[in-house]
Amino acid sequence: MTPASSSFARRLTDLLGQVYPDHDARILLERITAAFWPEHTHRRRVGRKPGNNMWSEKDSLLITYGNSIEDGSHKPLDLLHDFLIRHLQGVVNGVHILPFFPFTSDDGFAVSDYYSVSPQLGDWPDIRRIAGDFVLMSDLVLNHVSSQGEWFTNYLQGKAPHDGFFFEAAPDDDLARVVRPRTTPLLREVQTSRGTRHVWCTFSHDQVDLDFRNPEVLIEMLRIIRLHIDNGVRILRLDAVAFVWKEIGTTCIHLPQTHAIVQLLRLLCDYTQEPVVLLTETNVPRTENLSYFGNRNEAHAVYNFPLPPLILHAMQSGSARYLNRWQAAMPPAQLGCAYLNFTASHDGIGMRPAEGVLPPEEKARMIETVRSIGGLVSMRALPDGGEEPYELNCAFFEAVRTTFDGETAYHIARFICSQTIVMSMEGIPAFYIHSLLATPNDHEAVARRGMNRAINRHRWHYPDLLERLADPGSDQSRVLSEMRRRLRLRARQPAFHPNATQFTLRLDERIFGLWRQSLDRSQSIFALHNVSADRLTVSPAEINLIDEETWIDALTGEVINTTGDEITLAPYQCRWITNAPQG
Repeated sequence: MTPASSSFARRLTDLLGQVYPDHDARILLERITAAFWPEHTHRRRVGRKPGNNMWSEKDSLLITYGNSIEDGSHKPLDLLHDFLIRHLQGVVNGVHILPFFPFTSDDGFAVSDYYSVSPQLGDWPDIRRIAGDFVLMSDLVLNHVSSQGEWFTNYLQGKAPHDGFFFEAAPDDDLARVVRPRTTPLLREVQTSRGTRHVWCTFSHDQVDLDFRNPEVLIEMLRIIRLHIDNGVRILRLDAVAFVWKEIGTTCIHLPQTHAIVQLLRLLCDYTQEPVVLLTETNVPRTENLSYFGNRNEAHAVYNFPLPPLILHAMQSGSARYLNRWQAAMPPAQLGCAYLNFTASHDGIGMRPAEGVLPPEEKARMIETVRSIGGLVSMRALPDGGEEPYELNCAFFEAVRTTFDGETAYHIARFICSQTIVMSMEGIPAFYIHSLLATPNDHEAVARRGMNRAINRHRWHYPDLLERLADPGSDQSRVLSEMRRRLRLRARQPAFHPNATQFTLRLDERIFGLWRQSLDRSQSIFALHNVSADRLTVSPAEINLIDEETWIDALTGEVINTTGDEITLAPYQCRWITNAPQG
């Protein structure tokens, strides 16, 4: 055994001891490595060290369902690929295809078969073609599976190995502290070959939680990860990972074994020949979310979940007060780690990450404003039996249609400003397809499907979408054209590297301002975002523009006179003022 392999074995054995102290760690190590590196694969001799070279300013992601674009004739994955090549090649270099497996509910997150692509979307060759042109992110739905799939059917019938795959509890167990994002009953009564059982359902009764206390569950998930990697996946999104370990009498969220499992996955990925990035999906307050960086030994990246509600509040209120305050207190990502920045996804605009950041009265104004333009609100259960808003269900393009004052002018400018903030911040930017396409709320889908989240999960008819994009006056064409321009420009600025230095500027509270500096210190960018409908000015001295250098607004090409007039910001205007514009 070489020193490198000895180090790997020691670290893996230690993690297995933390998760499975009652099992033979040596046997588990052999089975885990065999599952993750079957015969056709090989492990790196030396693991990757934490660094900032796994991403760059050229990286940005599209978030989409496999069937967000349809035409009734072609495979949706082929249509998605066509759209990506036609409209987003050279604009984004990565794509997150939300669960593309056979499923029974929750738009893919109740997986019934982890080893197949949904035939309604396409097949593995279609996935591999997309992965050949774009960095591919997929979902590892590891907390739960469909109650209608083979695994749970085998559990009900007492068939190995799935008879030990699901977490059971009893109605009289101490469940008072359990944290979860739904209001449905936690336990579901089922009849099995062994009699009546109660299975744990964090999200819905069609999504039954797996029992990771059984190492066979982890080993099976590692086989599934290998399948993803072999089919071109390079970013793994660990869906609902915070809930994977349960202990009766606890909160059943963020438990030490959960973090140890994430560390184990990170260790394995550090030794893959393929560069694999782990992204944790933990829609929780800041401190809990940041804990998944660990000590540079857990997730490579975490979602910046406070951004959607804070950016929305800024755009609706016309004040960046709370966004500025939050950002000034945010630590830079550790070496080898990055934030994933976004405003919208397939889910709603989460309100939990705003806890302790936005006062209750400000959240109430957001809810009122979203409801005024036809948005919806989903609730979560509290341990005391009460409820509180969990997320706002509304297309982000629609959510910024109006402000707290009822102002509806500047809709598109307000929306573009919100997305430019995401482009400017430390981290990797990601954009939901319905944001890039200025998709309105889909109320018909809510009525048809009976779920609030359907409002933001529209399915475009491809010929109609292409017609809209060909019309320069349509919202779809106007938004996508400007987003394409800004993303192309951003990808050429070294100061927008995900780990480039960032400092929050203290300016008028109607301005969200950042100073970014490239890793080699050759380029600075002062990113200014007017979140109000007012015309504002900023003195060059306020942002410390150095007189000896020439400063240019990369977004407009305007030369900034450091000794002359103040810098103006039209309503919702953004500026990227830099000493070294690229492209």
